[in-house]
Amino acid sequence: MAKQVQQDQVTRAARRAVLIDGIPVSALGIVALTLGSSPDQSTAQKAWWIATTTVFTLAVAWVLLRAFRRADEYLRRIQLESMAIAFAAVLVALQVATLLDAAGIIRLHQLTQLILLGGVAIWLLIADLRTRFHR
Repeated sequence: MAKQVQQDQVTRAARRAVLIDGIPVSALGIVALTLGSSPDQSTAQKAWWIATTTVFTLAVAWVLLRAFRRADEYLRRIQLESMAIAFAAVLVALQVATLLDAAGIIRLHQLTQLILLGGVAIWLLIADLRTRFHR
């Protein structure tokens, strides 16, 4: 019983750490999305957008690395399965966005980062729900 309580505390701490690490990263992603939303950008605006997007990508990798280092085998499995589902959702969304861009309905440039942020949100939501309700 004591081992189960300790494991639950470790699981909650790992989820909390990902959330605490993920909030600033998500905010940075929204900033990158905002900076890249204008179709007609100056060179300086493009440079800021590329720099912010690069920092966002590195921050996501850092949060993932920290999350995997903290997790036990069970949580790592849940994280990987959740990432696989989110990856599939991102691929489908990018394919749909590419078709809509080719048809001239939307601009792919405006949706790419939004799709990626949605994929991260799907991944975190699925992983959180699975760790909450599966044990």
